[in-house]
Amino acid sequence: MTESAQAVREFKMPDVGEGLTEAEILKWYVQPGDTVTDGQVVCEVETAKAAVELPIPFDGTVRELRFTEGTTVDVGQVIISVATGGGAPAPEPEAAPAEAPAAEAESAEPQGRQPVLVGYGVSESSTKRRARRPAEQAPAAQAPAPEAPAPAPAPAPAAPVANGTPVSGADRPLAKPPVRKLAKDLGVDLATVVPTGEGGVVTREDVHAAAAPQAPAEPAPAPQAAPAPQAAAPAPDARETRIPVKGVRKATAQAMVGSAFTAPHVTEFVTVDVTRTMKLVEKMKADKDLAGVRVNPLLMVARALLVAIRRHPDVNAAWDEANQEIVRKHYVNLGIAAATPRGLIVPNIKDAQAKTLPELASALGELVSTAREGRTSPADMQGGTVTITNVGVFGVDTGTPILNPGESAILAFGAVKWQPWVHKGKVKPRQVTTLALSFDHRLVDGELGSKVLADVAAVLEHPKRLLTWT
Repeated sequence: MTESAQAVREFKMPDVGEGLTEAEILKWYVQPGDTVTDGQVVCEVETAKAAVELPIPFDGTVRELRFTEGTTVDVGQVIISVATGGGAPAPEPEAAPAEAPAAEAESAEPQGRQPVLVGYGVSESSTKRRARRPAEQAPAAQAPAPEAPAPAPAPAPAAPVANGTPVSGADRPLAKPPVRKLAKDLGVDLATVVPTGEGGVVTREDVHAAAAPQAPAEPAPAPQAAPAPQAAAPAPDARETRIPVKGVRKATAQAMVGSAFTAPHVTEFVTVDVTRTMKLVEKMKADKDLAGVRVNPLLMVARALLVAIRRHPDVNAAWDEANQEIVRKHYVNLGIAAATPRGLIVPNIKDAQAKTLPELASALGELVSTAREGRTSPADMQGGTVTITNVGVFGVDTGTPILNPGESAILAFGAVKWQPWVHKGKVKPRQVTTLALSFDHRLVDGELGSKVLADVAAVLEHPKRLLTWT
C-alpha cells in the first residue's frame, strides 16, 4: 500500500452482537471518493440475529470498499478504507482482492476482535445520510483489475413517479431493513417501486404490489433472472429448490443442534383446565384501569411461570461446562420464541421478575411487535435465562421444545380448546390446554422440573393463587 500525505485508516467488521462471527453486507451507502464523518452510517449488514446499520468511527474520504453487496464477511476483516488527512487520493492501480486476507499486515489498527459496536439500532428517523450525487448512482463494486478499462457508466434508472410527480430521493430509496429484505427475496428493485409511506418510505405493500405483476399465474416463458443472492425462482417444471442456509436460519440450526447434543433434555407434560384463567383474561380486557394494556393468555402463562420460578429458583440456572459450575440466576430474563420473516428468534424481557402485570404486558407486546417488524436488536436476544414458546397460536396441542442454548428450561404453551372435562363431579365443556416443560437434566432433576410444571398448571387452573403465591 503506497503511503502519501493522507493517512489511511481501515474500518473492520465489528462484532455487532456477542458471539457473532460474520455478517452479510446488504447495502453500501457510500462510494469511493465520498466524504464521511464520524458516526455516519456507511453500510447495512445482516447478522444471524438482526439487520444493523454500521456507523464509521472517524472522518475522511472513502478510498476503497473491500467487499460487494451480498458478501458474507468475517468479524475483524477490513470492509472499507478511508483517507484521513486531506483530499481523496487517486486510486492505486493494484487494488485489493475481493476477499480481504485473514491477516491485515498493513492495518494501522491492532489485530483481534473488534469491540461490540456501540450505537447500533438507531431508528431510521434519526439516521442522517449525505445526499447522493448523480455520479454516485453506480453500484458499489470492487476496484477494477490492473489495466482493465473502466466500463462506461450505465444510464441511471428513471425515477419513480407518483401522481405525475417524480419521487424525491429515488437514487436512494427509503425503506426499513425488513422491507429491503422482502424486496431482495422477491427480486424487486427498490429504485423502481413507487413509495406510498410517509416521507417517501417504501412499505411492504409497495413491494408486494411491485412484485405481483411479475408473478406468473400459469406456466410462462423463463422468468427474469434475479440478482439477489437468494435461491432463484424455480422453473415451472422444477422438482427441487435449493435455498442457501444463512443468517437467522443458519444460527438457529447451529444453536439447536448444539443444544440437543449438549444438554440432556427431559420433557414433561400436563393437561390443565384453564377456563378460569380465560374468564379472567376477558374481565381484565374490560377493566377501565387496564385500558391500553394488551392482556392475553400468553401474559398469564408468563406470569404463572415467573411465580413458579420464584417458588423454585434452582430451575433458573445455567450449566458452566468450562468451570464445572451451576450458575444460579437471581434475575429472570424471560425469552419469548417468535416466528419472524427472518426465521425463529428468541428475544427476552430483561428482569421480568421485577415487573408488575401491566409492565409485563407492555414489555411482552413491544417484544412481539418489534420481532415481527424485524427490528429486534442483538442486545435483546442476549442473556436469556428461561423461555416460553407459544405453539398454540398455530393450533398445535403441544410439543417437545429444545432448550435455548445457555438456559435450563423452556415451556411450550399449547392451543386452548373446548373439551369435555370432569368439573365438580360432572362432565362439562371446559377450556383446556397442554403444557410441556423441557429442562436440562444436568441441573434440573425430575422432582424440580415436575414441581415447576405443576405450579404453572396450578396457577392457570386457579389464577387466584397469584394473590397468595406472589
